Amino acid sequence: MTEKLGKFGDMPAGEFRRFGYQIVDQIADYFENIEQYPVLSQVEPDWLKGNLPTSAPEAGEDFADILGDVDRLIMPAVTHWNHPNFHGLFSTSTSSVGVFGEMFAAAFDMKAMLWRTSPASTELEDVVLNWLRQMMGLPAGFEGIIYDTASVSTMHAIAAARERAGVSVRDLGLSGRDDVPLLRVYCSEHVHSSIDKSVLTLGLGLRSLRKIACNERFEMIPEKLADAIEEDIEAGYLPICVIPTIGTTSTTSVDPVDAIADICEKYGIWLHVDAAYAGSTAIIPEMQPIFKGWERADSIVVNPHKWLFTPFDLSVLYCKDLNELKESFSLVAEYLKTSDASAVKNGMDYGIQLGRRFRALKLWFVIRYFGREGLIARLREHCRLAHLFASWVEASPDFELMAPVPFALVCFRACPAGVDDLNAFNERLMNDINASGDAYLSHTKLNGKFTIRLSVGSIRVEERHIEKIWKLLKGALATAVEAAK
Repeated sequence: MTEKLGKFGDMPAGEFRRFGYQIVDQIADYFENIEQYPVLSQVEPDWLKGNLPTSAPEAGEDFADILGDVDRLIMPAVTHWNHPNFHGLFSTSTSSVGVFGEMFAAAFDMKAMLWRTSPASTELEDVVLNWLRQMMGLPAGFEGIIYDTASVSTMHAIAAARERAGVSVRDLGLSGRDDVPLLRVYCSEHVHSSIDKSVLTLGLGLRSLRKIACNERFEMIPEKLADAIEEDIEAGYLPICVIPTIGTTSTTSVDPVDAIADICEKYGIWLHVDAAYAGSTAIIPEMQPIFKGWERADSIVVNPHKWLFTPFDLSVLYCKDLNELKESFSLVAEYLKTSDASAVKNGMDYGIQLGRRFRALKLWFVIRYFGREGLIARLREHCRLAHLFASWVEASPDFELMAPVPFALVCFRACPAGVDDLNAFNERLMNDINASGDAYLSHTKLNGKFTIRLSVGSIRVEERHIEKIWKLLKGALATAVEAAK
């Protein structure tokens, strides 16, 4: 029996407790039985919209009915990113303790704009990001700030680079001026699309973005970068930022950051390292050499929500001098002025957002619960599983690797004899597996070749799940080859 709802109050405490226990049981059951669900939602477009009313209810509904509709309506339309056979894009998965962190953050409903509006959020963020910095082996000078995604983190880094360039965009803007040359941002051909969107958002335009050629391992070629900068300076352009990637989106290739840092120092250009995916693995001692040179960056982005079992969203931007970010964005309205401003850190000063969620809490839970050793062990296992899968690909005459495997992503394709159009064949192979609901794979194009990507990153993944996808691939291959005869 639902307790009586007061005319102006919230859900009664007893009812909240009862449904709260039920929801925790439901989520625990979901994690425990997640393999029973198809990885990709099997509904057609507009299925959910067609099963929902077109207008809001006039009177409040019983929460038991609302909760029942999670199973009846929402669950069929869910693609299960937490499924151990979700191998597409970058495999991400939340941990149970991370969910607990989200619950408290939602309950506190704290807006971390000023220190005084959010002492816990402001100070815990500094502490937990310092922990993470130490775990990743970054020098003590780096200070972090939490945003939602790497797209936003990188946009802020480019904005700070633009301000450092001395063209006074903060005060004078870009429009209506004829005294500002074309500002250049450099990255590799395999950079994440968020870089393109950042230059769009910041008013630099796509023509400001120059993409540098890569070698056969899909790594930016430093000599090509240096040549491009020289050409642009000769043409009267102003280079403001170079963005190498450690763990590119398509292949997880690693740009030579140390050599790129030499070039940035020579020309006085802001160096922003995109380590959104792979940065978490810097906590693994034997992986440290991969990150050589990133300590020379002006800014670095790392996403714990990608590969550190923290619920989406939580992206960290580390800056060598966080004041440069503050100088780009700090703007204090009268109603936000406080007497303690000079003695405290106010999160609103470091980006476009005024209110900021209490994201640090869930990362704090995750790091404390698993510990450094526990996190390292899980990341090592994911890399082991990816290399195991890669070894099966290399040993098979019907498949081939398409890129090196530095982390936990394998780029490969089927190459059976007698198939003329391998691009179309591999696309069908991938789509057939995805449509089955048994697993999910994604793709990229490498040198014009349709390439299947298998990512390992779920906290629930085991070797049997990698064996499962390999069997699915071989079975789908045999079926497709037979159909092609």
